[in-house]
Amino acid sequence: MNEWCGWPVVEETAGWENVQATLEAADLADGLPLVPPTRRRLEAMVAGVAARADSLGAMPPLFGDVSLEAIAYQCVIAGCRPAELRVVAAASEAALDADFNLLGIATTTGTACVALCVHGPIARSLGINAGTNCLGPGNRANASIGRALQLTIRNIGGARPEVGDMATMGQPGKYTFCFAERNDGPFPTLTERRGLAADADAVTVMGISGTAEILPGDGEGATPEAILSPIATAMRAAIVMSSMSRRNERGEQVFLLPLEMAEKIFRHDGWDLARVQRYLFEEGDGVARTPEAIHPILTGGAGVKMSYLPIWGGGSQMVTRAL
Repeated sequence: MNEWCGWPVVEETAGWENVQATLEAADLADGLPLVPPTRRRLEAMVAGVAARADSLGAMPPLFGDVSLEAIAYQCVIAGCRPAELRVVAAASEAALDADFNLLGIATTTGTACVALCVHGPIARSLGINAGTNCLGPGNRANASIGRALQLTIRNIGGARPEVGDMATMGQPGKYTFCFAERNDGPFPTLTERRGLAADADAVTVMGISGTAEILPGDGEGATPEAILSPIATAMRAAIVMSSMSRRNERGEQVFLLPLEMAEKIFRHDGWDLARVQRYLFEEGDGVARTPEAIHPILTGGAGVKMSYLPIWGGGSQMVTRAL
């Protein structure tokens, strides 16, 4: 049998059931069906890619060697298109940053997973969903790109259940967790806040423990305080639930804000990003290390419901990389 980075390459004529059995025997499966890794698909994934065998680093928890060729294999079996390789590669490299603490995220008995936010024109050109149901099913790009990143952590990094991944419960985000940031809101984009252009092509990885739906108070007449106060409450609760309350240090906070809520906040006495961050910091009694470490990300479709993404309590910093 042919191989690619030590993993099986199947023939074009191989039967579907046989391919799945081969990949499962090689311990490459995440429990969902996998696209057959044929030589044609693999070569198409890396066509025109320079230095594809060069190492990008060693990925925890078992410190497998990360190369574009190795990532390409995960992209193929996850259902990615060749243009999406650079996004998965950038996210994989970002996850190797020491401040991200992938070793802790991958091996914790908690529910942490790696979430991926894609920014800029590349998100739109690839069709990554930043609208209705952006965290849910129905979009191939979101599902496949996020899945390829999770397979990279699993198959290259070695985060397999009871080997490197010791999660007591885990969470569905370990299958896939990928969405895009909108660029049409009243607040600076996350890329701009992190020193890049306002509409830069970039990725951000986040180690999060799950999602929580947040509803604003006072319905349609909600003031900024009524919108943001439930978020501050959720952040305080997450600190208690994650045992961060026992520690003196605080890290970052992330929540997803739909356009309707962002515009409502901004239109009310001109609340800008700094005021939003300052209110949450003060209302939450210091839920982050600084007000600037509270990160609203504009995404999602119509509606007023927000999502809180609690950063893993074991300690992780968001990492953003330009493409």
